Amino acid sequence: MLRLLGYLLILAVLGYGLWPYYTVFRVDDAVRDADPETLAPFVDLAAIQARYAKRIRTAVPAFEPRPDPGADQVVVWLKSNLPRLGDAALDQAITLEWVQSSLREAAQRTTESRPALFMDAIDFAFFEAWNRFVIRVGPLGSETHVVLGLDGKDWRIVDLVR
Repeated sequence: MLRLLGYLLILAVLGYGLWPYYTVFRVDDAVRDADPETLAPFVDLAAIQARYAKRIRTAVPAFEPRPDPGADQVVVWLKSNLPRLGDAALDQAITLEWVQSSLREAAQRTTESRPALFMDAIDFAFFEAWNRFVIRVGPLGSETHVVLGLDGKDWRIVDLVR
């Protein structure tokens, strides 16, 4: 009986370890499809938009002019209006079409095969935590990072860094 439980535990761990790779295989099919809506079950747009909003909020102060704004009034205006305008702009910019084209472009930059397959372009893919799976498309220095997060019973793209 103890041996059977051990085998079941090993089988469960193997299944859990292979689960996100199966999702990556399915994402590859959705990236190649002409309709971006086929990618919808694998993408958490709200999470991607929230992560980009956080990146923008932390990056803009670095560009803010220190002593005299002068000609850099646009940056000051952008910083002051970012909370109001940023979410609406991100909602318009980060769409399923954007995610699909970003994944396609990353694959085309990395692999010589045509049509460029997302699976062929993956250089590294492994768990970062029990509920976070990181994929690096392309070699270091010119990579795109795709992060899958466990959302209930599904792995979904929660971040995309080009």
